[in-house]
Amino acid sequence: MAIMEFPETQGANTTTASAIQNLNFDLIRRRRGSNVFAPATAINASDVCGSGARFEIINEPSKSVGESIHGNPMEEEERNDAAVANGQESNTTAYKFSYRASAPAHRRIRESPLSSDAIFRQSHAGLFNLCVVVLIAVNSRLIIENLMKYGLLIRAGFWFSSKSLRDWPLLMCCLSLQLLPLAAFLVEKMAQKRCMTERVVISLHITITTAAIFYPVLVILKCDSAFLSGVILMLVACIVWMKLVSYAHTNHDMRLLAKSMDKVETSDVDYSYDVSFKSLAYFMVAPTLCYQLSYPRTPCIRKGWVARQFIKLIIFTGLMGFIIEQYINPIVQNSQHPLKGNLLYAIERILKLSVPNLYVWLCMFYCIFHLWLNILAELLCFGDREFYKDWWNAKTIDEYWRMWNMPVHKWMVRHIYFPCLRNGIPKAVALLIAFLVSAVFHELCIAVPCRLFKFWAFIGIMFQVPLVILTNFLQNQFQSSMVGNMMFWCFFCILGQPMCVLLYYHDVMNRKSSAC
Repeated sequence: MAIMEFPETQGANTTTASAIQNLNFDLIRRRRGSNVFAPATAINASDVCGSGARFEIINEPSKSVGESIHGNPMEEEERNDAAVANGQESNTTAYKFSYRASAPAHRRIRESPLSSDAIFRQSHAGLFNLCVVVLIAVNSRLIIENLMKYGLLIRAGFWFSSKSLRDWPLLMCCLSLQLLPLAAFLVEKMAQKRCMTERVVISLHITITTAAIFYPVLVILKCDSAFLSGVILMLVACIVWMKLVSYAHTNHDMRLLAKSMDKVETSDVDYSYDVSFKSLAYFMVAPTLCYQLSYPRTPCIRKGWVARQFIKLIIFTGLMGFIIEQYINPIVQNSQHPLKGNLLYAIERILKLSVPNLYVWLCMFYCIFHLWLNILAELLCFGDREFYKDWWNAKTIDEYWRMWNMPVHKWMVRHIYFPCLRNGIPKAVALLIAFLVSAVFHELCIAVPCRLFKFWAFIGIMFQVPLVILTNFLQNQFQSSMVGNMMFWCFFCILGQPMCVLLYYHDVMNRKSSAC
């Protein structure tokens, strides 16, 4: 299409008019024989007819619908309005004739924004904001309804009461556990000086690591302690046990490498072997379960950042306590045993419990893996802070277990999975062994404080193995889909955890009633 501007001139000669007409015909012929959207061409009339009249012919380049010669028409209009406001001449002519009826409106293949092929290439910030608004509205109603029905259930002794003083044996046990790393250090120091054989070193380390688990178990079972205190002690015991295993395993490996590489020079890896108490002390408090002689370090401590994270930790810990006391406890107390009552009633209780339980689980994850571990890392200038990955996007159960708890995952890979493979164990069996170790420690952390060994936690973790196979199969069948992610959220967070809560609660209540 042509945009022609020529000034009004009196007595324009026929030569000029004829030249313009011939030029228009030539332009039409060239358009019909080639692409409609040819490059822009500017022709001076004086070059054609030798007169002072001037005009321009601008051919629109290939653009998508909604675009003009100069870009976005809305932006162009805003620029023109601004130009007029500043006393300049508006340049609307450049795109005024760009949208003819013959101009194509559809120029390339496009997908709808919510189609399966394009949905993950779009920004969903607006939908996320909508979900946040809906969650706030729904949960505000639930909070008001709960307060009207039960009142405020949190009492003054929620955080600390006189009954908490009876848990002092557990505190003493937790403090005395720190003597075991000192014993492991002495064993390694003697092994470095070759004062004992390798078999004796291994036997002593097995004894030390076994004591790290059985000593807290005996203290918890003997003392009438609170459930929360027992869980904390068992978590500390499991952490100490995993750190001691890593310390012994890593030193054993470095000792073997040092013996075999004494006279071999290598530029890639430093096989120097040294037993340092400073390295062990730092490792025991560092937010990692894998021992090494040195770690990436940050240059300084951001005190203001640490203070902000502590405030967040207090807020979210209080939120967890509020949800447990105000929502989970009434639901659990008013429920029946899920395996002994009416099936539909059990499903209703589980679904009702799933939402507050999910909130508590997410708050727990945020408090431990993001706030607490980052605070500890900042205070210790610990550089590697990949404590978790984007597990919420996991498409299979296998991906979830590899991303949600990176310290444990790295420990499992380093000290369980790959040692099994190096010893000729098949990959599937090595994976099963890793899940077996995880299941045992999950059972210990829950069953021992409850003083009840029903193996519900053990069964729940081992049930992940067939789910791993199932979600991997579905992911292979439905590429680029989130079927596995949906199954993870359904089985693990919506059904699995509420079921375990109900099972352990009613079994504990039945045990107490039978004991009375």
